[in-house]
Amino acid sequence: MQVRNPGLNRAFTLVEILIVVVILGILAAIVVPQFTNAANDARGGNITTQLSTLNNQIELYAARNNGQYPDFTDDTTGWGDPADAGTDDGTLIGDSYLKGLPLNPAWNPSDNGGDAAYTVEEVGAGVFGSEDAAWVFNTDNNTLYASYYDEANGEITGNAAD
Repeated sequence: MQVRNPGLNRAFTLVEILIVVVILGILAAIVVPQFTNAANDARGGNITTQLSTLNNQIELYAARNNGQYPDFTDDTTGWGDPADAGTDDGTLIGDSYLKGLPLNPAWNPSDNGGDAAYTVEEVGAGVFGSEDAAWVFNTDNNTLYASYYDEANGEITGNAAD
C-alpha cells in the first residue's frame, strides 16, 4: 500500500491556472473601456469649463468696452497680441481677461496642425466649428465654440462643425 504525503498535493493544476487567467482577461476587457470613457468625459468636461470661462471673459470685455466685442481677426491666433494689452484694441491675452492662449483639448495636432490648437476664427450664423481653427467666435450670437466638440451632448466628435 502506497502512502501519500499530504504536503505534496498543494500546487495548482494547469486547468485551474487557465481558468484564473481567463477570468482576469474578462475583467480587464470590461474595466479598460471604462477608463477610456472616463478620460473622454474628463476632456469634454474640461472643454465645457473652458468655454464657460472664455465666454464670460468675452462678455466682460464687451461690458468694459461699450458693447464692443473683441476683434478675433487682428493677429495670427485671433486672441490678440499681449504687447497691446490695455490699449482697447481687441486683445484678450495679457490684460485682465486671459493669462495665456487657451488650448482646445479636442483639437488633434497630428490631424489639424499643432499651432492651430490655440487659434480662434470669426464665423457667421450657423457655424459652430472649423477645420482651420480650434475655436470659433460666432458673430451672429457673440458666442465662442470649440471645434470638434458637440456642446449639446458634451462629447468630443470627429466633425469640426459640431
